[in-house]
Amino acid sequence: MNKPNYRDIARHAGVGTATVERVLNGRGGVRPELVEKVIIAARALDYPRKLPDTHRGLLRIEVLMVRPETTFYQRLSAAFERIAATLDPLVIVHRSFTEEMKPEEIARRILSAGLRRAGLILAVPSNPVIGAAVETVSAQGLPVVHVVTRASERTGEFVGIDNYAAGRTAALFISRMARRTGPVFAICHPIYQVHRDRIRGFSDYFLEHPGSTSFQQLGFGLDDEHLGAELLSSALRMYPDLAGLYNAGGGNSALINVLRRQARERGIFFVGHELTDYTRSALQDGIMDVVLDQAPEAQARRSLDLILRRVGLTDIKPDQAPIRFITITKEGL
Repeated sequence: MNKPNYRDIARHAGVGTATVERVLNGRGGVRPELVEKVIIAARALDYPRKLPDTHRGLLRIEVLMVRPETTFYQRLSAAFERIAATLDPLVIVHRSFTEEMKPEEIARRILSAGLRRAGLILAVPSNPVIGAAVETVSAQGLPVVHVVTRASERTGEFVGIDNYAAGRTAALFISRMARRTGPVFAICHPIYQVHRDRIRGFSDYFLEHPGSTSFQQLGFGLDDEHLGAELLSSALRMYPDLAGLYNAGGGNSALINVLRRQARERGIFFVGHELTDYTRSALQDGIMDVVLDQAPEAQARRSLDLILRRVGLTDIKPDQAPIRFITITKEGL
């Protein structure tokens, strides 16, 4: 009997030869159920090549995120997709989104036992209900990695930047480089621990370095553009001599629009997070002064490396240091 070829395996599995070629050569981009069909067919036909061990099977790593409309989470999701295409074809990285203001739904998704998971990567806010769900699945032996922000302080490894240091860095730039002295206004989304850490670092820096430029007020913008714009407009009315603005979260585009309309001539020193089309344009136009980008691509890579090590697919221990955030100015674009 002749040795089986791609056509034989394709016929036996009920798929095309191109699918067989992608699976057996690890090119990715094939649905999990088709990968399994090809591997089973190849084994049944005694294909003369080392195939994945039976005990491994399909390894499904679930990535649960929020806010798919934001550029940051789009970048994070795209990074997971690109990295997944380079992995063993039996490693399936399943990405999905949920609503950030529905903790019970997030907890339900975390606890879901519908499909066997080899690992869980979370980019969701912290909440007691969510934290309890994380602790439950972790106690059951499921590897959990928190990326960007922690959903539980008690369990799971964390991949992200040093957010306290990021807040201090924003304060340093404003205190040293603001075009004039005066009050400083900041905005954050309080349901995220990382935003609270940034504001804590921001506030601590100003407390440790008192001067004529000082942190005066914090607004909870909830990463909502309409609310953020209202908060900034109110701050501009309250502080005609506003010297600095720090946005510790999202919604930069609305703040940029307010500054373009109302305050460009005031020369407010503006520090925000994440390089997007909006923030890039604002840097170029002088509306923003500094962007602190938390490199979601690096966070995706390390979080997957941690899961792969936990399930025994690699012996390489990922770096444990915080991801380095990137400081970007107009001259660095």
